[in-house]
Amino acid sequence: MTSSTIFSGVSPISLPAAATGGNSPLTLRDMLFFLRMRWRWIVATTLVFLAMAGIYVLSAEPTFVASTQLVIFPQVSGTEAQRSFAEDAFIEGQLEIARSSDVIGETVRALGLDTDPGFVDQAPSLQDRAKNWLMGISSESDPESQEAVGTGARQAQPQAEDDRIQDRAIATLLNMIGIRRVGSSTIIEISAAASAPQRAVDIADMLARQYIQKNIAMKANASRQYSEWLARFVSEQQRGLAEAASALASFTSNPRDQFKLAELQSATDARRTLYENTLNQLTEARQRITYPVSDATIVSQATLPLSKARPRSALIIAFASAVGLGVGLALAMIRHAGDRRIIRPHQIAESGGLPFVTLLATSRRIRNSHPARFLAAGTGSSTAAYPVIPGMAELSATVVGLRRKRRVVIGIVAVNPGGGASTIACELAVLSSISGAHTLLIDAAAQKSSLSKSIAPHSSTGLVDVLENGELIQTAALALTPTLKFLPLGKVEAVTPAIRLSSRRTQLSFAELKKEFDAIFVDISAFSASPDANAIAPELDGVLVVTSHGRTSIDDTMRVIDTLRNVGAEILGAIINHAPKRIES
Repeated sequence: MTSSTIFSGVSPISLPAAATGGNSPLTLRDMLFFLRMRWRWIVATTLVFLAMAGIYVLSAEPTFVASTQLVIFPQVSGTEAQRSFAEDAFIEGQLEIARSSDVIGETVRALGLDTDPGFVDQAPSLQDRAKNWLMGISSESDPESQEAVGTGARQAQPQAEDDRIQDRAIATLLNMIGIRRVGSSTIIEISAAASAPQRAVDIADMLARQYIQKNIAMKANASRQYSEWLARFVSEQQRGLAEAASALASFTSNPRDQFKLAELQSATDARRTLYENTLNQLTEARQRITYPVSDATIVSQATLPLSKARPRSALIIAFASAVGLGVGLALAMIRHAGDRRIIRPHQIAESGGLPFVTLLATSRRIRNSHPARFLAAGTGSSTAAYPVIPGMAELSATVVGLRRKRRVVIGIVAVNPGGGASTIACELAVLSSISGAHTLLIDAAAQKSSLSKSIAPHSSTGLVDVLENGELIQTAALALTPTLKFLPLGKVEAVTPAIRLSSRRTQLSFAELKKEFDAIFVDISAFSASPDANAIAPELDGVLVVTSHGRTSIDDTMRVIDTLRNVGAEILGAIINHAPKRIES
């Protein structure tokens, strides 16, 4: 059998029948509630990441990038598919040549970077460190390992200080350049990054020129080796041609066989043709040595960059915002999932199976003055100016409905001290009396009798005295309005009034009070501060449990509800006090 639960805030909300099992689906209302409750976490985390990004952007050294473009002329032949494959392989080879230590080293020497302390000794950037870490390369070796390696190197093979500086400059420059193929074209782009725009231009242009020089040197070296081989081959062909010509001349002077003569003549001609062709190739190879032609040429020199390339402020800020937002959402979700404090009515309703849960917000006027003082000051006067806690009117209407079910004597107990149970009991009593019902407000909070101190601080008799002599109720109960009376606590000695009422051997009978009053509200000490609630709750028609929004945990609340039910008390409902306006609405 299922039942409906009412959450009273600004207006009662009827809940659908409870599901038989499983979790309820996440709704838009739940998501909006989550954002309203945890937006500070999300905003704070995002701001932290933005602050970190801002510090990095402001403190990072700006980097300028200049690019030089070259066009490659692949020397390939064959079918179209073969040419395409060979062209890709040729260009990839040229890219590796441009990245080679020879080209980088010549660039370093040409620009004098190895003699620039600011270049050689500069620390790797954060991006370079990350790249080297991902590639498994340590940009800065451990000093002890460097010393050990240096000692071993000195013992095995001495290395000059200039060579170490040169190697360091090459490694630094290698981290500052980028060489890539532009799409699927034969154009390659050489880019250089530096802290100064002009240096980036100089490095990019010089690297392109050194690559071309390396290409020319490689082709010249290959032509030189080829020409040396051709020279030896020409010498061999020359000797063979001389021998063939001598044999032909000897046979011609005394011809005996015409077929033999034709054979010698053909061999001599073949030798002469091969010799002449080889001699032409040797001439061409020597020309290529003297006038070498590169496979690449510069089509676009580097221009002075107008703005910095790194750090990319907009991208970093956007990335930091996205990461901060994501981390903030994750932290807020973790906090929300692990938060055991009461922030929503359904937490108590579903866990405790309560018929209704009410949200109450504290108004600005109530914060500054205890509501009981209005009763003390306004005795016999109009209650039109009485400040009402937001949401209390709906709670009072619910209590009126409980009276129709013979729930006349109602106790109000807070889970922890400071929950506002006394204020709520006073408010309910006032609203009940305003409706015309004869109402009695009883202060049984022996731990902290705030109602008695505020309404009747000089009262000589109270609840403690009435328990001894029932006839004193007529003088002890103070008439605050024609329909509202207040029974103060009195002077408590060893045993509290709640404990004495549980013995059922006192002069005060709730059954007799019901004949005179339409509604009786009993203020009880906080559950965690006193055992009075366990003692007096079974003697009442029902109990309202008061919690504090965002402070009382659901575990403590359920322990109070279960304990009171175990001693025979009826839990009429729960009240979430001090709820923010945004939650109440």
